[in-house]
Amino acid sequence: MRIGIAKEIKNHENRVALPPSGILELVKTGHTVLVESGAGLGSGITDMEYQNVGALLTSTAEVWQCDLVMKVKEPLPSEYQYFREGLILFTYLHLAANKELTTELMRSGVTAIAYENVQLTDGSLPLLSPMSEIAGRMAAQIGAQYLQRTFGGKGILLAGVPGVRQGNVVIIGGGVSGYNAARLALGLGARVTILDININRLKELDASFNGQIQTLVSNELNIRTSLKTADLVIGAVLLPGHKAPILVTEEMVATMPKESVIVDIAIDQGGIFATGSKVTTHENPTYMQSGVIHYAVANMPGAVPQTSTYALSNATLPYAKLLATTRLEQLLQYNNALYQGVNTYKGHLTMQAVAEDLHLPHTELSALI
Repeated sequence: MRIGIAKEIKNHENRVALPPSGILELVKTGHTVLVESGAGLGSGITDMEYQNVGALLTSTAEVWQCDLVMKVKEPLPSEYQYFREGLILFTYLHLAANKELTTELMRSGVTAIAYENVQLTDGSLPLLSPMSEIAGRMAAQIGAQYLQRTFGGKGILLAGVPGVRQGNVVIIGGGVSGYNAARLALGLGARVTILDININRLKELDASFNGQIQTLVSNELNIRTSLKTADLVIGAVLLPGHKAPILVTEEMVATMPKESVIVDIAIDQGGIFATGSKVTTHENPTYMQSGVIHYAVANMPGAVPQTSTYALSNATLPYAKLLATTRLEQLLQYNNALYQGVNTYKGHLTMQAVAEDLHLPHTELSALI
């Protein structure tokens, strides 16, 4: 199979779908891999390093002519011209927050498989998990930075010092990203509260942190009360395939201490803050609303590409090998994880959650293959 590795064009997106180690694995098994020139530079990978493992350096247009195109982030409008029937696109998509891209994928007949929807039988998301880990850890780190007065914050140290209170970090959502945000925030010396709707998950978190964090059931009253004393609030809610629910109203944000910070990891799925629907970039990452700093960058791990590129590749490469070696329809018959990841197939929207959120027609994939 001809496999294309496209260069990311999203603002300050420095990751690349596969590093040379992943390319070598594919080349060794007889596949032709085309890498767009300069695709790895943001991750510290030169074109020569790709050539040394057997990749062919080429142009944007030629990469998109491959049978399977791998990316990191969703295609942008300038890339829609390359969509065509027969193309398999393997990348993060987050379609529930992007109707334009969804309709373009359907119109063109692209088979689009979303990293974030590939799901194992235990409900885990193996291709989303490594980026959730990174985004969670970054959220606490970034929040601590923007609490500094030099970055517009209220001017507190999360750890405090003897005789001065610690910073108060509130995390809404106790999944992979929420857990990792709590882990780093606790390591920075903050007081940490996690809210989640799942009691069993709260029990797991309490045991994991040996009671060092406060756990609360996520409901309107508990969120409202927690925000009133929060220095940093991290949104870490995920409903696989769906747009993120708005859990924090404008009124709630207005009750937060002035010059506190919100970091919304869920912004690529629409975000959970009513005041935070504006997506920002690494170039201009924050804005002030209701007296609170909002950080709403949709590709947070793109800021640490020498970590995130390799973490992502470790997860995606086994699935890329399967896509490259087995006819897609046959593969989807027995690999349920990839089956769950298919969002569009030959002009049909096959992800029910996306169809519901965007009010578009849905077709069961099983009826098409």
